[in-house]
Amino acid sequence: MEDNLTIRSAGALEVELEIAGIGSRSYAFIIDWHIRLLLALAWLVGTALVFAGGLSSAALGAAFGGNGLVADYVIVAPALAIYFLYHPVLEVLMQGRTPGKRMAGLRIVTTAGATPGLGALLIRNLFRIVDSAPLFYALGLTVAALTARQVRIGDLAAGTVLVYDKRSARRSFEDAALSGAAAGLHPHQVEWLEDLHERWTALRPEVRRRLAAEFLRANRMPLPAGEGQQYDRALHNQLARLLGVHAEERPASR
Repeated sequence: MEDNLTIRSAGALEVELEIAGIGSRSYAFIIDWHIRLLLALAWLVGTALVFAGGLSSAALGAAFGGNGLVADYVIVAPALAIYFLYHPVLEVLMQGRTPGKRMAGLRIVTTAGATPGLGALLIRNLFRIVDSAPLFYALGLTVAALTARQVRIGDLAAGTVLVYDKRSARRSFEDAALSGAAAGLHPHQVEWLEDLHERWTALRPEVRRRLAAEFLRANRMPLPAGEGQQYDRALHNQLARLLGVHAEERPASR
């Protein structure tokens, strides 16, 4: 079993994304299952109340039996759409996440570590029909238990992996990626840069200065002037500007 997805990007930088296990992905799925079931039931009950005027058997019988078009297209069809389209729609809109995945601290990425596109997410969800066979995702869970990256058949077909999203509780990676893209950085480089910025005060001064300087040189960016603490602070400020944040959010000196 692989614990991490290692991504190598330009400038010889490496980013490691921790692969989510079966327990975590099952936890996220259970949360999502309850959400989509409750949403579908809420629509079903709410529209039935509107058209039937109550929840008595006679009223519901009139709503579902008296007007087939209302029952089929206004009450039942949207409820089924909410239930079955929950995952593909939200994963596209939330860029590889769902409310359940966000609560579990997970996200979907490609094997290259990028946010999957529309095609990959649709393929991944289409294969839910196969993964869910014969009952309760037995086939998908079995395949996940046997594969190195703990992925189901849908992931294998789409080229995706479920990983832990360690930054889900703070400033989103997408915001940093947008700032980094403006500076001509690859998303993997932004990930590495955010990690260095996050751990700045935990690293020894000589280590963080060397890493920051190597990053700037690899990307043909000028090094700041100064010595000692002044140089340290200038490096930290320059990395912060690349990410579009303020270095003052975290102390620069140790």
